[in-house]
Amino acid sequence: MKKLLFIGDVVGRSGCDFLHSVLHSIKQKHKIDITIVNGENSAQGNGITPDSANALINAGADVITTGNHVFRRKEVYSLLESADYIIRPANYPNGGACGKGVCVLDMGSYSIAVVNLMGTAFMEQLDNPFTAIDGILSDISTPNIFLDFHAEATSEKKAMGHYLTGKVTGVFGTHTHVQTADEAVLGGHTAYITDVGMTGVENSCLGVESGIIIDKFRFHMPAKFNEAKGECFLNGVIVEFDEKKGKAESIERIIIR
Repeated sequence: MKKLLFIGDVVGRSGCDFLHSVLHSIKQKHKIDITIVNGENSAQGNGITPDSANALINAGADVITTGNHVFRRKEVYSLLESADYIIRPANYPNGGACGKGVCVLDMGSYSIAVVNLMGTAFMEQLDNPFTAIDGILSDISTPNIFLDFHAEATSEKKAMGHYLTGKVTGVFGTHTHVQTADEAVLGGHTAYITDVGMTGVENSCLGVESGIIIDKFRFHMPAKFNEAKGECFLNGVIVEFDEKKGKAESIERIIIR
């Protein structure tokens, strides 16, 4: 049996710093073998940069997934081309986006594949993620497959979880930054959660100063989103899986304050 830790969207410098301060002890305590971190909001002002990606790797991430903010910073283009461990949603149309949507880690006696996809309900109209995952799975040889499904609608995430039951080891929803309480092993095989949550300032609106978001809803005027200040927390899930069968045995939510 092996253990994989997936950490929800890391927000800004505060999130990166907090991750660095707690990740090593989490990995030791739970005997984690692989760590995946969603880093699409890790740069100041969101997006991802070489500096924020390095902060996540130095903290202990093995693979960095992203989402709708992945191309927010121009510095990321060369990073996505050169760094195999950073992936973007695989369902961007062919020919239009740099980088790749799948990372395969060779762990010696076994390997794992990490896939990144983005939903299309209330999001950018990328290629159909359900069609995209069919093609991706046909090219992956390892049974240990984990999907970061970066999507807005809970219904779309639930549908993807059920669609992939028995086909992948884990489906983890990201993007909404609020951890859900519906973790389960679907069909006795596939670990699932609708949203893993976020890592950053807890007393905030998804990592942003609450007053800014309140005024945005009240007055509908453009506003600069400033990273909130305060005490941080980390949201994640730990999946124990049979690396020979690609079968999840358990999934556990964690919140570290």
